[in-house]
Amino acid sequence: MRRDRYKLHICIMITLVLIIALGGCTRYRETGVREAPMPEASTSAEISESAETEKTGRTASEERERLLREEALKEVQVFETRNIHFEFDRYDLGAEARTILDELGTWLLENRDFGVVIEGHCDERGTDEYNLALGERRAKAARDYLVAMGVGAGRVGTISYGEERPLDPGNNEEAWAKNRRAEFVIKGR
Repeated sequence: MRRDRYKLHICIMITLVLIIALGGCTRYRETGVREAPMPEASTSAEISESAETEKTGRTASEERERLLREEALKEVQVFETRNIHFEFDRYDLGAEARTILDELGTWLLENRDFGVVIEGHCDERGTDEYNLALGERRAKAARDYLVAMGVGAGRVGTISYGEERPLDPGNNEEAWAKNRRAEFVIKGR
């Protein structure tokens, strides 16, 4: 009988410890601000003052977070409008492409909540299969450059559209040069 009681007490203690431990593992809100518990023995004036201070602190924190997100979104739009271009039937990175990738890589290293998908594109010359493979090599060249800079490989994806999504539908060298590109789509985590 004593042994059964002892086991029951042990089970209750383990359960309480787990409840306390798991209760402390609450998730942070999206803003990253964690709600502070209300003080147990306080006067209504202290509670009112404490609530106002907490509200002000939270508002300032939320405002700071909002401004950082807006700034990051502006930077995202800049990168999503800057393409890197390639020579005909090539996937090696030129000086201008490396400059753009340096800027993107530095930004990604500073903003770890973001990743990027690199889309490889080609002009209309060549077979569909060949252009899909070339588009993939172009996207992979850009990906490899970013990974070599220190951006985590899991944060950089690639996809090839081949000739399926031309920027310029024209049928001349100027149009083809615009279509031989890699584009960036920034993703938040």
